[in-house]
Amino acid sequence: MLVLSDFNEIRPYRDEEIPDIMQRLLEDPVFIRVLQNIFVEDSKIREIKQAMLLTKDVESFQRNFMVPYLERIINSSITDLTVGGLEHLKKDKSYLFISNHRDIVLDSALLNVEIYRYGFKPTEIAIGSNLLVYPWIEDVSRVNRSFIVKRNIPVRQMLEASHVLSAYMRQTVTTNGNSIWIAQREGRSKDGLDQTSSALLKMLNMSNKRKFIRGFEELSIVPMAISYEIEPCGNEKVAELLKRQADPGFQKSEKDDLLSMISGLKNQKGRVHIQFGAPITKSALKTISKEGNINDRLKRLADFIDVQIYKNYKLFPANYIAYDLYYNCNTYIDNYSVAEQKAFIELTHQRLKLVDEDRAEAIELWLKMYAAPVLSFENCCQRDDL
Repeated sequence: MLVLSDFNEIRPYRDEEIPDIMQRLLEDPVFIRVLQNIFVEDSKIREIKQAMLLTKDVESFQRNFMVPYLERIINSSITDLTVGGLEHLKKDKSYLFISNHRDIVLDSALLNVEIYRYGFKPTEIAIGSNLLVYPWIEDVSRVNRSFIVKRNIPVRQMLEASHVLSAYMRQTVTTNGNSIWIAQREGRSKDGLDQTSSALLKMLNMSNKRKFIRGFEELSIVPMAISYEIEPCGNEKVAELLKRQADPGFQKSEKDDLLSMISGLKNQKGRVHIQFGAPITKSALKTISKEGNINDRLKRLADFIDVQIYKNYKLFPANYIAYDLYYNCNTYIDNYSVAEQKAFIELTHQRLKLVDEDRAEAIELWLKMYAAPVLSFENCCQRDDL
C-alpha cells in the first residue's frame, strides 16, 4: 500500500510549504521577468512581491493572486461565462470531474473560479509534466492545487507512475475529501471531437481494490463539458493539424505548448459555458459491468462518459454554421442568423491569417473543428445502448 510520502513528487504543495515556495519564486529570474511582463509598473511589481512574501497558505495564494488574475482574463476575453448542473452536486462531497479539454489552462481554471463563486471547494487539477517547461511553472501550478501526471517517460517508469497517480487520485477523492479535475484524454482536442480514453479509466482502475462497480462508484465520477463560442487557440490547432498532415512524425516543442498557454489566456473566447452532468450512478455501472472482460467494460464506460459530455456541451450558432458550411447543407439554418454567419466567416479568415493558413485546407479543418460537437450530439442521440 502506498503511503503519503510516495506522492511527494506529484502532489500539490501543502500550506506549510508555501512560504518557502514564495521565496523561491521571487529568487527565480525567469519568474521575475514574467511579473514584469504582466504588471509593467515597478510600484505594482513591488506590491506583488511584498504580498507574496506575506502569503502563508494555498487559499491565500488563490484568493489574492489567481482569482483576481483570472477575473481579469474573464473580463477582457469572455463575453459571458455561465454554469449549469450545480444542482447535481453537494458542497460537502468530493467528485472526480472528467472533462472535455479545449484549453491548456482555462478549462480547469474557469471551473475553479465558478465553483468557488458558488461556495464549493476548489478542485485539484491534473497537469501533464510536459507543460512544466520552467521550474516556476511547476511551482505556481502546485501552489495552485495542481498535481502532476508524468509524461514522456520509459514504459516501465510509466507503469509505476500510473499506479502512483491512480492511488493518489483515489485517496484524494475517497479519503482526503478533495475533488479532482482531469481531462478525458491526454492533450487538448484539436479536431473538436471529445472522446474519453480507455487508458485513463484503466489507470483509475489500477488502484481499485474492489469489484468494478464499487471501485468506480466510490470515485463519484461527474462528466462535465466546457464549451467555448470561439476556440481559444483555434488557429494554432489548425496549424498543428496541417503540420501533422504534411509530416506524420511532427512533434510539438515545449515552446509551442507555452505559446498555446499564453494565447489561450489572451485570445477572445466569446461566450463560455460549463455544464456539470449527474454523477455516474451505481445502476449505470451495473449495466456497464455486464460487458465481457475488463477492457470491454472500460470501453463502454468511456462511451457512457462521452455521451454525457455530448449532451451537456452547449452548441453555439458558430457550431451550427460550421456544420452547414462543412457539409454544404441548410440542416441548422434556423439556429443562426445571416449576421451571425457573416461574423463567423469573417472570424475564420481573421484567425487563420494569424498563422498564414488562410487557404482551403485550413478552412476545411477549421469548419470541421467547430462542426464536430454538432455531429457528436447527433450520433449520441441515435444510440439507445447507453
